[in-house]
Amino acid sequence: MSIHGYARYADTLPQAAVTAEEFEEMKASVLFGEADVVALKRSVSILDPQIESILDVWYGFVGSLPHLLIDFSDPSSGPIDRYLGQVRARFGQWIRDTAEANYDEQWIRWQVEIGRRHHRVGKNKTDDVTSTPLVRFRHLFLLAQPIVHTLRTFLEKGGDERETVDAMQEAWRKSVLLQVTLWSAPYIHQGDF
Repeated sequence: MSIHGYARYADTLPQAAVTAEEFEEMKASVLFGEADVVALKRSVSILDPQIESILDVWYGFVGSLPHLLIDFSDPSSGPIDRYLGQVRARFGQWIRDTAEANYDEQWIRWQVEIGRRHHRVGKNKTDDVTSTPLVRFRHLFLLAQPIVHTLRTFLEKGGDERETVDAMQEAWRKSVLLQVTLWSAPYIHQGDF
């Protein structure tokens, strides 16, 4: 399946924002370990068949808040359906990529590119649209909470015991924090990341 703008395996991705050793330090800082990898991988089979429903919830949330929807809108005509659709397809793949937990150097480079696509250095270019010049970092970072919070309902549908669902949700929380931190690289002054 081809997803417009999905470039996780492209040779043209920017260099990783951190070395492998620094990424291990980041993982240690957020308490991300092998048990989290196992929990994320458990979530793949639960979440994959529910991706469209998950995206409906997330898009409903973003669409209900004008200060978030504006980042997918043309200043003169409102929300850009094509843009929302193309981002949605990539967002669905992001769920799969997160759950698969294959966090190698290529994945880190892809996270940097995702950050660039939210920042003025790359926003709007992949989808060739005219929208806001960047997603403000304060919104990007804070969206980690509704994403992880709303996943629980979907994770529970796997029929696992509460402690397994808790472990999956915590693993998602840690992974999303790692990713948003990597996405922040373009927003941070040179040398401060």
